[in-house]
Amino acid sequence: MHVAPVSAIVAAHKRKAMVLKTMRCISECSPPPDEIMVHVDGGEEDTAEAVRTEFPHAKVIVSSGNLGPGGARNKMVETAANEYVASFDDDSYPVERDYFARVIVLMETFPDVSILNAAVHHRGEHAKPDEQHASLVSDFSGGACIYRRSAFLTTSGYVPLAMAYGMEEVDLALRMHADGHRIMHTPWLRVFHDTDLGRHADPGVTAASVANIALLTFLRYPVVCWPIGVGQLLKRVKWLLHNGRRRGIVKGLLNVPSHLYGHRVYRSALRATSVHSYLKLRRTPVRMSWEPTTDPSISHRRAD
Repeated sequence: MHVAPVSAIVAAHKRKAMVLKTMRCISECSPPPDEIMVHVDGGEEDTAEAVRTEFPHAKVIVSSGNLGPGGARNKMVETAANEYVASFDDDSYPVERDYFARVIVLMETFPDVSILNAAVHHRGEHAKPDEQHASLVSDFSGGACIYRRSAFLTTSGYVPLAMAYGMEEVDLALRMHADGHRIMHTPWLRVFHDTDLGRHADPGVTAASVANIALLTFLRYPVVCWPIGVGQLLKRVKWLLHNGRRRGIVKGLLNVPSHLYGHRVYRSALRATSVHSYLKLRRTPVRMSWEPTTDPSISHRRAD
């Protein structure tokens, strides 16, 4: 059977039924990825065994502690067998059946791109058309992207956080931008995230999102840029208050000192010019020149 030379990786935690559904959707792609790998966080052997039983050819990694999605992805990218590594959450999966064929086309068309970012839609949202255009962007979604493994390994990877909201992808994207790597977004790759994001209203998530903005500022911004981080933190608090997510804000602010101290070993401040350049790209993505593919086996195959 023809397979795409891509490693598909899935970060799983506490959602056995969802990760099995995601694995099925990935496996049903045509062509399927050459390798499927799952990282099961928190020592959940029941989930790991369910994956091994239904998908005996999948590679399963189990961590006894809680590495968080970033720490899980670090492990999987390091051990991946292919240069192109397609990353998913345990509740996100491709919309198109030819997703991995498209990945190969894009990675070969844009050899200077380090991360491809797919368009994501959630439960209750309409998917945008899979149009063949692309832009250079500042950020990406870890549950809907493709890493060029060799580029990823030039970094130290994600900072492992059990609750990584507001820090995980932003931190890696900022460091990659500073090192000259390019991140490209295209709606020609589409991923469905099977959630209504209701869990984002959890007070623990709120607290983490507040403390993590402070952590990002401390780890990556030079002191001269700390006022920018303070402004971002205040903007986040204002948004949370406006959207009725008050529970967790105070806890997040109180957690800041210990959060920064506990992760001080990861501090490596970037140049102010890199921070400003990254924020400029966030405001204004750059449209890329792309000659759309005319291969009917790719451009017209759709998900069932």
